[in-house]
Amino acid sequence: MCAAVFDSTSAHPESARSGRWLSIEDVPRPEPQPGHVLLKLLACGVCRTDLHIVERDLAPLHPRIIPGHQIVGEVLDGATGELPVGSRAGVSWIGGVDGDCWYCRHAMENLCDHPLFTGYSVNGGYAEYALVRSGFAFPLPTDVPATQIAPLLCAGIIGYRSLRVAGIERGERVGLYGFGSSASLAIRILRSWGCEVYVVTRGDQHRKAAEEFGATWVGDEHARPPVELDRAVTFAPSGKVVVSALSHLRKGGVVAINAIHLDQMPAFDYDKLLWGERQLRSVANMTREDARELLAIAADLKLRQKVTEFPLSEANGALEAVKHETAGQSTVIVI
Repeated sequence: MCAAVFDSTSAHPESARSGRWLSIEDVPRPEPQPGHVLLKLLACGVCRTDLHIVERDLAPLHPRIIPGHQIVGEVLDGATGELPVGSRAGVSWIGGVDGDCWYCRHAMENLCDHPLFTGYSVNGGYAEYALVRSGFAFPLPTDVPATQIAPLLCAGIIGYRSLRVAGIERGERVGLYGFGSSASLAIRILRSWGCEVYVVTRGDQHRKAAEEFGATWVGDEHARPPVELDRAVTFAPSGKVVVSALSHLRKGGVVAINAIHLDQMPAFDYDKLLWGERQLRSVANMTREDARELLAIAADLKLRQKVTEFPLSEANGALEAVKHETAGQSTVIVI
């Protein structure tokens, strides 16, 4: 099969940042295995986490890996009652858990001690076929384009989990810091909950999109919302942004940090910013229950994205578009 492969041994880390991260190769097609589903892939969303992997912000786990964890495909082998042959299935970032550690036994599988990560610890979706654990493939509708579903499978799910981790209640004032794919999906959920949404983001394109999605107020990265916020979610991988969001909270408010990688957190004044029972909470991975809930919400709200499509042969260009934020709301590789 054809695949886009990241070889962490073949390039110097600095030269890899120039946009030549992946090589397009013919590699062996995965063989069916018990407890797994073999998928013929239709589309794979491109996530900033993929960029963190190929730019080595996340340390390589294998010399060679096929990235991609927002997978939409058709079941070829390993069918289950929920996923018959020919049906459509989706795969997200969590590709497996041990099921036996303390966290798994206490309904916190997102914190599993021995997880598998799609496109990081096991091969992902920048390919024509993928082999995934059957318990971590989700049935998907066939009446929605695969390119529309793909961004839901990480950007949508992790954005939804961030709202839950922040403890957002209906009608609250919520700040979103950064406005990429995940935030552009989260804002529509928040509006359906009757929340006022205040967006702080760089880039005219992102601010315009936030206005189109009905944000109550939109400002650039230096602006301060006109009200104190009940909750906030930061999407930018920047410690400075986290401190900014914290400074806009009411007492008792919460900032949820939606980032798998964060640059250095700057020093800040505890008495002015964190005291008063304000809280910082990190968002780590997702659970299968998060995925099922988000997919149901997406169906109810008919969530759709403005998608920029790339063929598999241009996977590096897709990553470049994510890095430089030139592709609108979501970037998807079409297989």
